[in-house]
Amino acid sequence: MRLIARYAKEKENCFEVVTLYDGKCEREQLSKERPVIPSIAKEHPSAIWFERKMHDDFGIKIEGAFDNRPLVVQERGKRDLYPLRKSFTQKEVEYVPYTPYKYEAIEGDGVFQVAVGPVHAGIIEPGHFQFSQAGEEMLHLEVRHFYKYRGIEKMLEGKTLEEAKSIIERISGNESIAYQICWRDILMQATQTELPMPLKKRHALLLELERIIHHLTDIGFIPNDAGFGAALAYASKLAEDARRKMQELTGHRFGFGAIGLQNGFIDIASMQEWLRKLEESVHFFEAWITDIPSLWDRLDTTGRIEFKKALKYDTVGVVARASGASVDRRLEKFYLDHGFVMASELSGDVAARFKVRIAEVKNSITMMRNFLEEDTSSTKITCVQDGEYTAFVESSLGELFMSVDIKDGVIERFYVRDPSFVNWQALHLMMRSDIIADFPLINKSCDLSYAGNDL
Repeated sequence: MRLIARYAKEKENCFEVVTLYDGKCEREQLSKERPVIPSIAKEHPSAIWFERKMHDDFGIKIEGAFDNRPLVVQERGKRDLYPLRKSFTQKEVEYVPYTPYKYEAIEGDGVFQVAVGPVHAGIIEPGHFQFSQAGEEMLHLEVRHFYKYRGIEKMLEGKTLEEAKSIIERISGNESIAYQICWRDILMQATQTELPMPLKKRHALLLELERIIHHLTDIGFIPNDAGFGAALAYASKLAEDARRKMQELTGHRFGFGAIGLQNGFIDIASMQEWLRKLEESVHFFEAWITDIPSLWDRLDTTGRIEFKKALKYDTVGVVARASGASVDRRLEKFYLDHGFVMASELSGDVAARFKVRIAEVKNSITMMRNFLEEDTSSTKITCVQDGEYTAFVESSLGELFMSVDIKDGVIERFYVRDPSFVNWQALHLMMRSDIIADFPLINKSCDLSYAGNDL
């Protein structure tokens, strides 16, 4: 059974830990005086980060854990401050003397450590990668992030859903539309409102456009990291055209403010023509790239994660589908009725992830055609009702999960699990038979978010 998320919330007389699986939800109440809960990381390795974060956020002790290191607390952060407790009201970060972080490392004759980050030689968000090396061969990788921990969960407490929207849609620029659709679904549940079908189609069209933008970017960068820069130039031009189309439709290149309750005008003829040209360009790109044997020598078998490990580590998105796992939130009637076909591969390597992205771009074009509709419908909402609400959406990076508790009309607890939070934890599995020069190629083929990961 796939683990989706494990997170905590503070109730009046206890802490509650929610463990959400695909098909089952477990809730456990813990004493505030001695909050302890057993680890599930032996069965679900992806639980490690969830459990370490629970400890850093709430002070909940994880019994039987094999990794008790801080996750979001950095080397000069105070260890006994628990920012998601209701009693925490500090406005400034407290610093303490430097405490070294003990990285996982393989030791032995000829084995050495290579540190990459958190500051990188490029325009990239902070993230650290610690390698154990035997010559060029990667023996082990530990990923360490949370350098830009922004306190979003705490920031949203006490806000209405409307007040929270502008923050939620900016959590991760890669997935702004997806985050907004999760927010929309929670708003619909909390107000007991039915979304009109034309609006649902418009929002789905924008979500597929967002997916196209990021897949086009990736299918350019993947060959580029294998030494074929011409692919990046061509795909970047297509991605920029798609980004401008997003701005034309929503007023913003990243689609901020795009998901609302009023349908907007779409020039259907112009959109159909743009989709036709894009489809032709993608088919040309695919044929061009497919006919370069030296490129596929780099992509084939590199960064492989086999089906069993993709399942064991609860991976999602392209990472899961390229290893043969059928994990896609679009596997439901609305999308299937509008032309969705799940793309998948079996080899689980960079080549497979590249092929899945191209297939998904082509399928997104088909669905966008089917979503096009002339309509000016809108909907009105009633008062937000208190309660616990959850939503899922298949973002360009994979399954996005959001949970919001409303109390007295405002947010009591906000939690989101970005797809990258689980996929980052599986990245080290892809490195063990490759050389360190392949790391950028493998990493880019997964397209993992720093911002969505580091709330």
